[in-house]
Formats: sequence, structure tokens, C-alpha cells
Amino acid sequence: MHTPTSLIRRHWLARSAALALGAAGGWASAQPVAAAATPTLDKLRERGRLVVGLYNELPPFHVKGQGIEVELAQALAKALGLQASLLPFNADENMNDDLRNMVWRGHYLGHGPADVLLHVPVDAPLMASNPKVKIFAPYYRERVVIARDVAKVPTMPDLSVFKGQKMAVPGQSLAGWLLIGAEGGAYREQLLTKWADGTEAARALQRGEVVAAAGHASELESVLAGDARFAIEPLPLPRMRDGWAVGCAVKAEATDLAQALQAAMNQLASDGSLASMFGRAKLSWRQP
Repeated sequence: MHTPTSLIRRHWLARSAALALGAAGGWASAQPVAAAATPTLDKLRERGRLVVGLYNELPPFHVKGQGIEVELAQALAKALGLQASLLPFNADENMNDDLRNMVWRGHYLGHGPADVLLHVPVDAPLMASNPKVKIFAPYYRERVVIARDVAKVPTMPDLSVFKGQKMAVPGQSLAGWLLIGAEGGAYREQLLTKWADGTEAARALQRGEVVAAAGHASELESVLAGDARFAIEPLPLPRMRDGWAVGCAVKAEATDLAQALQAAMNQLASDGSLASMFGRAKLSWRQP
């Protein structure tokens, strides 16, 4: 059985594969990159900015300089008395690579590391396998969900209600892999998998092209939340029902920075700022 982290990373790899093709040819001859100095809070204040790593093409968190995590990066930097400097990047093959390239060493192409990376799974096995980073401050719990047209599918006790019906799901995604393999492939032939992400699948449902769409809760809710024609529920597969939390990552030695960011995140949660950020994207925010 795959761990939540390996399944999450499969989704990120698939989403970024096309974007990464242009750089792939140079990897074999790449030279090692020296580890970057640990960013202390005093050094960052001398510099005046906090460099924040953001995943590219991750709706509704970050797409072309807009999204929830752009706002979050700015709010965290402001709480530390700094300006936010965004460092967008394409996901690598796995989360360990991303942590190496964007947190503790830097990419061989010359960018990074960031002072803090957002949208990192707060996952015990991931932490144990990456002792050079500190993963902390969970700020959102993601889940795999399915949205349905309630006029055509009034209730969903299990997936059997969709037999023979068209469903939209990004094929190269966590939701796609789960549905393709569900019940021994029983739904494989009725899945439309051309969509780049869950927001595109949700729009296909809006247009009436399918009776259901699956993807991350953040993707589907950002398109469909508040529309009474559709119901959004967890994908009825026990492995993914509880989802996973995402948070921040810094170098393991950057203790003062981690403490300051944790305090800032706690304040954003307690004063309603996080809920407002997510609400502007039509997402319900709950303490992870």
C-alpha cells in the first residue's frame, strides 16, 4: 500500500512533468551544489526579505503569482517584519528532491534554496527521512473528494451509484490513480481523464459533460462551493478519507526562524486571517 506521501508526490510529479521536460536533458551532467548557509532571523532582517518557495500550477494555492499561498507568504513575511520574495518552482520527482532543492541545499540550476517552503506534507515518515529539514506549522488539511450532480445522483452511499456514468478526473493525479484502481478497475472505462487538474474536472461537471468529478477538495471547492446543484463529499475509499495536513519546511538548524514562523501561523489562525484567505478562494478552513 502506498503511503499518503508517496501518493501525494505522484500527483505533484504528474502535474509538473510537462513543465520539467525542458530542463531534463541537463540533469545527467549536473555538478553538485554546495549546501547553502542557514538563514537566521537576524540575517533575514538585515536582508529585509523572506524568500518563500511556492509550487507552480497548484490551484487555488498558487497559479501565476496569485492564490492562497501567495497571500500566506506575504502575511508570514509581514509578521516577521520582512518583505515576501516569492520563489515559484516546478515539482521534482519526489518530495525528498523538493526539500533538497528548495530548503537545505539549492537547485543545481542555481535557484534556491528558499528560506521557507510552503505546502509540505506534515507526515512522520517524510520527516524521518529528511533530517536536514524541519517540517512544522500545518495550516490546511487536504482530502481527495468527489463532486456529483445531485439531480442525477441524489445520494452517494458508495461508488456503485456512478456505474455506467461519465466521471471527470485528472488521469495523472492522486484522485485519478485511486479511481482507476477502485474495485479492481470497475470504473476505469467510464473515467474521462484528460483534465490537467481538479479545477478543470470540476468545470466539466459544471458544463454538464459528466455526472461527477474527482480531485483534491481545494480544487473542487474553489470551483463548485456554494452551488446547490452539486454535492462535494470525501471519496468513499478508507485509505484517503482523513486526508493529510500541509505545512512549512525550513532548514533543521533554522530554529529561530521556525519558531517565529510558527508563532506567526498561530496568530493568523487565531485572528481569523487564515480563514479569510481560504474563504476568498471559496474553501472552508479548519484547524488541521
